[in-house]
Amino acid sequence: MFEALRTARGVLRSLRIYYFGRHDRSAMDALYAGFVKPGDLVFDVGSHVGDRVAAFGRLGCRVVACEPNPALVKTLRLIYGRDSSVTIEPVAVGGAAGEIELKINVDNPTVSTASREFVAASQGAPGWEGQNWDKTVRVKVTTLDALIAHHGVPAFIKIDVEGFEAEALAGLTRAVPALSFEFTTIQRDVARACIERCQALGYVRYNAALGESQQLAHGDWQNADAIGRWLDALPAEANSGDVYAVR
Repeated sequence: MFEALRTARGVLRSLRIYYFGRHDRSAMDALYAGFVKPGDLVFDVGSHVGDRVAAFGRLGCRVVACEPNPALVKTLRLIYGRDSSVTIEPVAVGGAAGEIELKINVDNPTVSTASREFVAASQGAPGWEGQNWDKTVRVKVTTLDALIAHHGVPAFIKIDVEGFEAEALAGLTRAVPALSFEFTTIQRDVARACIERCQALGYVRYNAALGESQQLAHGDWQNADAIGRWLDALPAEANSGDVYAVR
């Protein structure tokens, strides 16, 4: 009973932050409008409470929303379950199909993760104080290739899976027009692995946005080496953001 109350409180906290808090909807829409147009298919990998699903919906896109956390899947179904333009996939996305242990942060469910390394890197790190992954569940895993085979080729893939981004990209063997992946300053090695994978897939231009700014950090798009140096030079307090890659 107590865990259910904590889960509900954590979800409500996330809804308040991502729908009614610090997020600038117009800036988010303007950012994603640079990658998609009405009618496009988008994969939202790590949908959490669905604020990006909402943004892609406002832009007229069809969305495949992938989220393994059972509490957040319920939330997505409550918000988007009747939206014919949204397909909810209650799965994690990784390098191979199967099952994996998802580590759930009950009080802050949007940072639940399938990465042990992410949990270890957060311990004692500035900005991550008080975060606890105190519950585990087994969840199904699919791949980006399998999602493409089932739903079609997306115009854009957004990946935000708390340290599991490189594994998600490992399951993609064909480049789509554009994608983004989250990075954190506690795991710059994951970001570097993602850049290397993007290079192998044929992506040549990169940009980034810090935190929830929804603003690209570079006026001119960068090559892989330049964006890697930029990531390495970020101070720890920058915490997180997203790298964007286009062909």
